[in-house]
Amino acid sequence: MTPSATDLAARLERALRATLDGEVAFDDYTRHIFSRDASMYAITPLGVAFPRHADDVAAAVRAAAGLGVPIVARGAGTSLAGQTVGPGLVLDLSRHMRRIVEIDPVHRTALVEAGVVQDQLNQAAAAHGLMFGPDTSTSNRATIGGMIGNNSAGSGSLTYGMTIDHVRALDVVLADGSRARVEPVDEAERKRRALAPTLEGRIYHALPRLVAAEAETIRTAMPKFWRRAGGYRLDRLVDFGPDKPFDLAKFVVGAEGTLAIATHALVDLVPRPARTVYAVGHFADTVSAIAATTDALRCAPHQVELMDRTILDLSRRKIEYAGLGDILVGDPGALLFVSFAGADEAELVAELDRLDDLWRQNGHGYHTLRAVTPAEQAALLKVRKSSLGLLMAAGEGTRRPLAFVEDTAVDPVYLAEYTKRFKAILDEHHLEAGFYGHCSVGCLHIRPFVDLTEPDQVATMRTVAEAVKDLVAEYGGVNSSEHGDGLARSEFNREIFGDELYETMRKVKRLFDPGNILNPGKIVDAPPMTENLRDRDALPPAPPITTALRFEVVGGMRGAADRCMNIGLCRKSASGVMCPSYIATRNEEHATRGRANALVKALSEPDPHAALGGERLHEILDLCLMCKACKSECPMSVDMASLKAETLAHHHDIHGIPLRSRVFGSIRLLNRIGSATAPLSNLPGRIGVLRRFGERVGGITAARPLPEFRRGNLIRWFRRRPVTASATPQGGLVWLADSFTTYTEPHIGRAAIELLERSGWQVELSGGGCCGRSSMSKGLLDDAQQKARRLVDVLAAQGDPESPIVGCEPSCLFMLRDEYTALLPESSAVHTVAGRVRQPEELLVEAIDTGRLTLRADSWLAGQRIVFHGHCHQKAEVGTAATMALLRRIPGAEVVEIDAGCCGMAGSFGFESEHYETSMAVGGDRLFPALAAEPPDTVVAATGVSCRQQIFHGAGRTAWHPIELVREALSTRDARTDLSRRDSAASRPC
Repeated sequence: MTPSATDLAARLERALRATLDGEVAFDDYTRHIFSRDASMYAITPLGVAFPRHADDVAAAVRAAAGLGVPIVARGAGTSLAGQTVGPGLVLDLSRHMRRIVEIDPVHRTALVEAGVVQDQLNQAAAAHGLMFGPDTSTSNRATIGGMIGNNSAGSGSLTYGMTIDHVRALDVVLADGSRARVEPVDEAERKRRALAPTLEGRIYHALPRLVAAEAETIRTAMPKFWRRAGGYRLDRLVDFGPDKPFDLAKFVVGAEGTLAIATHALVDLVPRPARTVYAVGHFADTVSAIAATTDALRCAPHQVELMDRTILDLSRRKIEYAGLGDILVGDPGALLFVSFAGADEAELVAELDRLDDLWRQNGHGYHTLRAVTPAEQAALLKVRKSSLGLLMAAGEGTRRPLAFVEDTAVDPVYLAEYTKRFKAILDEHHLEAGFYGHCSVGCLHIRPFVDLTEPDQVATMRTVAEAVKDLVAEYGGVNSSEHGDGLARSEFNREIFGDELYETMRKVKRLFDPGNILNPGKIVDAPPMTENLRDRDALPPAPPITTALRFEVVGGMRGAADRCMNIGLCRKSASGVMCPSYIATRNEEHATRGRANALVKALSEPDPHAALGGERLHEILDLCLMCKACKSECPMSVDMASLKAETLAHHHDIHGIPLRSRVFGSIRLLNRIGSATAPLSNLPGRIGVLRRFGERVGGITAARPLPEFRRGNLIRWFRRRPVTASATPQGGLVWLADSFTTYTEPHIGRAAIELLERSGWQVELSGGGCCGRSSMSKGLLDDAQQKARRLVDVLAAQGDPESPIVGCEPSCLFMLRDEYTALLPESSAVHTVAGRVRQPEELLVEAIDTGRLTLRADSWLAGQRIVFHGHCHQKAEVGTAATMALLRRIPGAEVVEIDAGCCGMAGSFGFESEHYETSMAVGGDRLFPALAAEPPDTVVAATGVSCRQQIFHGAGRTAWHPIELVREALSTRDARTDLSRRDSAASRPC
């Protein structure tokens, strides 16, 4: 910042700290994190405030207005056109203002704060059979305030319209910091409000006069197509009078925070459809799919959605969406999702029949897949809602699919012809693009791939934007149909609306915001669309830096962090794993997106090595649990676990390695010594004075029980065990004797080896030592490399080249196939070893299905309910399908997987004093409540040692490893193992 800007920022920060209950942040990292949203733009603000309530918002606006500082109100920061970036003060309304104040099922309304997430509202309303109508693809992180600012719609807009159609009243803060309630008022009430000597009074006095004077222009110049999110909605006011109230609430919807800041919203709710069924048409190409839309609309569908081959191909590369490939027929070039919603399933299925007949009669498509049950729909809908993220993942380096012509809409009657001409424009300029969107309302989200670091590509982008603007006008459509104007399209509004209507909109802006402080440069008086571009203007060239890990992307480590396109999926909180610490804190810097942006800043500094050692960056990364969920759940596969490990290595290089990190990095040695000296080695964990001393000196919390070392460890048992012969030999396999099932939970290793030997496998125990996972998690990358090299050499020499390498602890087993390739990229043996890695569950399912292993129908597990919690690394690398398949082979058992995210333990993280509360908060978000809801006799299963420790400590339940349960299913009902009385070969979970 310049000296004057620095002084202004300091004055504003002092004023905010003196008046706000919420937090204030003016450091460079926070400013950089909030300089970006999901668009192609970046503008660094002066600072960020996190209001706790509406009074904080008003106080912040007064403070900023008094200093002439612009204000940007922000929800999830998922705006695609640059609405939520700006040069002044950013107000993050999503962190604290998340209360659902009231749901009124009788009047079908909800009163919510602006930061309430759409799915959060829908979950609360579902208890009453209700929901918020607009169905955005970002519903798991989009806030109601952001939807109001953008006038969002979504796939259900054919049925439910747009956000503007569901807003009854708003509590707002005006540009002078005063508060007002805007709602429909009759003429008498409007006149009464107009008498007040306030900004609100001036608005109620002057705006009706302005609208009346320009009524004819508004009627003739406003685009006629109904699905629009551009400009100011003067058409909603033009016919006010005795029979139509004056409704400022709907008027400010879609104003992008340029007229007022909504703090609370009273919104309508709609009945939740009892049933929804889908027809998924398979087509050779996008044009064929769009051509079939007309027939679909004849059947009065709930929605009609398109997905092209680009997105389908991308979904096949992601574990999370792998289920889609199993149900599609052939190799479609495009899919058309047509849904029907209602109460009577038979009637809905009849609509599927009717549509199928129409498509057959008219030669549309080559196959129609029916998805009637929720189970049949799950994989389809998961991919459909992730189209944006999957498309973003197709970018390489600075060549990205950009949102600048992605929000046009025309009457669906013209959509096929319009799309052909749109594609011709792209072809003329040699641009590729992905196609998806809402065919039912004529809106396709088309994102051309552009490299903004190339000046000629910037010029091409602008040329294409102008050509598409003219094309959509030719068809009577709109340039902004649900994503708004922002920085990408506001520049063209004078031409779109005409001089007279545009000048009226400028007068509206001056009336509401005389000082031009509310999100200036959006909708009116905007800069050129080619200013403030993220990749062109915001970042200097990346300085060179040497890394221990290999980052296989363009741009190395900075390129790996800068893959983040800020779509904000890491802010979801009701499903999946990503991002555990964000769920606990709701702090943007603790989301994968925030951390990635912070790393981009550090790696752009003149000395990136020194920047990676900075304490502020260390603070931002500190709560990352390294769960690796971002690697699989983030569409861009931003691998924050590896990025954090590399950053820690640089931090250690500058500041030295803490003692605690050395201790945890040597966990195998510690466990081996503890096993050799047990039971004496377990005494310190039971003596309160020693635990408190360990917390004070070593930072290891005294609040959590420590694992118990077992003298009868796996290695000792293996040497002495009787080998169970099998009539059907399968060859040899190598058992990875990890540091936990070897020394603290050897009963799990015993159960697995016994089962594998019964299945015909000849088991060889690996003696290669630690895999290096603990070292890597602490940033001890040199040590991790040494351990990896040593273990790879041993494993490569054990067994034959095709024999499986199997282990029970997912964090150790999958280290071999993931991190080893980054630690030892030049080693050919690494890839050989990685290719041999198998889960024991896979081998046991094969054994059961081929009859080599028979489970008893009269074991105590028959009739039992088993709930399973998967390890984060397992979910990230291969998913939990194999484990669930194995558990479902247990005769008579009911098996359910808990969608509970991360347990919060994350290896050593949950043992560290400063992380204990966060660890428990993560577990307490979904896992602990899910387990608390289960009856006492429900059996709990978990694959990870950390997960079992956390479940025991946080939920008071003892968790079995799934392998143990299969071992139990070999015995009769009266042979059940008593977990509370295991012998020396077993271990307690904690």
